[in-house]
Amino acid sequence: MSDSLLLAAFACLLFTSCITAMPARMNTNDRPVIGILTQIVTDEEMKPYGETYIPSAYVKYIESGGSRVMPIRVTCTTEYYEDIFQKINGLLLIGGAADLKTSDFARVAKIFFNLALKANDAGDVFPIWGTCFGMQQLSVLVAGENLLSKTTAENEALPLNFTAEAYLSRLFKDFPADLMKAIAQEPLTGNFHRYGLTIKTFQENEKLNNFFTILSTNIADNGAHFVSTIEAKNYPFYGVQWHPEVNRFMWDSRKNFPHSFHAVKLSTLLAEFFVNEGRRSLHHFEHPEEEAKALIYNYTPVYAANFSAYQQVYFF
Repeated sequence: MSDSLLLAAFACLLFTSCITAMPARMNTNDRPVIGILTQIVTDEEMKPYGETYIPSAYVKYIESGGSRVMPIRVTCTTEYYEDIFQKINGLLLIGGAADLKTSDFARVAKIFFNLALKANDAGDVFPIWGTCFGMQQLSVLVAGENLLSKTTAENEALPLNFTAEAYLSRLFKDFPADLMKAIAQEPLTGNFHRYGLTIKTFQENEKLNNFFTILSTNIADNGAHFVSTIEAKNYPFYGVQWHPEVNRFMWDSRKNFPHSFHAVKLSTLLAEFFVNEGRRSLHHFEHPEEEAKALIYNYTPVYAANFSAYQQVYFF
């Protein structure tokens, strides 16, 4: 055999050995699309721009974790949402204001929630994240009733009072120890709510207790102890009463938006965590053209700092 053939054979053997030595890769989706449910426009200043909206901070938050975003309107048919569910890889329920039982937001959230329960039970991963109002919506979907009470923490940055379960949770267990210490000691979470779940109410409700684990609590202005972070026991569902997106993407100087090094790190890791949950979902669009038309890139955000606390807002 010639020297050139020997070299070729050796190279082939070496390549084959390298391939064999590589660990098998788990099925993951490195092109996830997270759906963000829109809110109905209620503020008079916003009404000229559209019927529903998403503050751009939520979009940037999800994109920063490594996902694309699909805006999901709340005025479509059940059949539409059932179809979309099979194409996206997770859902974000944003903050805002609406009736938690009768609004279009509540109706659509319930559709996705029930679809996600069924899918996850069958081994088809589909994560859901609720921020502020979104977390409250999750509590109503699980409890079957609105159990919120006055827990005002409006325009306040607070540390989290972690429970023992937080350190073993999916959400926080891989956080660096120094960051966990900072979260518990520094005002890193922006709070902008008037209502929430008290610890007492949560603990007395069997449905909530069986479904969620409390990861952190806080104290409201009126002294009420409220639940500030939750994680579902058996599903990839998460809720925060505070706003991780503001730490990096909202800058109104009148608001207590945390922008410290630790605040930015907290926001970064949470966005990456949720998108990584979305990577476990293998849902996908059948055609690239359909996917391209569905994404947020087809819309241009409106500068809104002159009439709202948001820098930019997507209107639909």
